[in-house]
Amino acid sequence: MSQSIFESDPQDIKTTEKTHMSPILNFSLEIGPLLIFLFVNFRGEWLINNIPLFSSFDKAIYPATVIFMTAIVIALIISWWISHKIPVIPMVSGIFVLILGFLTLWLHDDIFIKMKPTFINTFFCLILFGGLFFKKSLLRYVMDSTIKLDSEGWRKLTFRWAFFFLFLAVLNEIIWRNFSNEIWSTFKVFGIMPVTIIFMLMQTPLLIRHTVELIENKE
Repeated sequence: MSQSIFESDPQDIKTTEKTHMSPILNFSLEIGPLLIFLFVNFRGEWLINNIPLFSSFDKAIYPATVIFMTAIVIALIISWWISHKIPVIPMVSGIFVLILGFLTLWLHDDIFIKMKPTFINTFFCLILFGGLFFKKSLLRYVMDSTIKLDSEGWRKLTFRWAFFFLFLAVLNEIIWRNFSNEIWSTFKVFGIMPVTIIFMLMQTPLLIRHTVELIENKE
């Protein structure tokens, strides 16, 4: 049977270990496109004035969107090339970036790219809550098997992440509707990350209570 190009089942320990990517590299591929977007958004006026490809744009966010879309595709290709797997969350995020980025450029309206985090986080929120409704803790399929929890632990952690995604969606709406593009793009990189880290640290007691020991397969 051919291997899936998506993340392995969390139970498939051998496949997961074989295709596991360095956490630092994984983090770099996820945060890299955002940092590029932030930098280009601040230098967008220079690009518009000096690069013919971007001369038709009137806002810095448009060339930033073009380069952001390109960076996302490159990051996904590198991820697949190294691990032969496409991480679910970056893949879904990339699809939203490409669709909403295309609409932003085609309709010449930056509302689409600014609402991208809202759509993505709402999507993940609904997916996780939907899984719980059918008694499935879908979060375990996107954790790269870095943690091992019992069923109750996965249920609680999935429930908390679903609400956190909803919080991020609301937060993005507040930021982009009330502040400049520069503040919004800066917050995407240097605001969301600290908030997410704080949230993850707050889950430590739950992880400790529900972590299970791995039993090695000696076959």
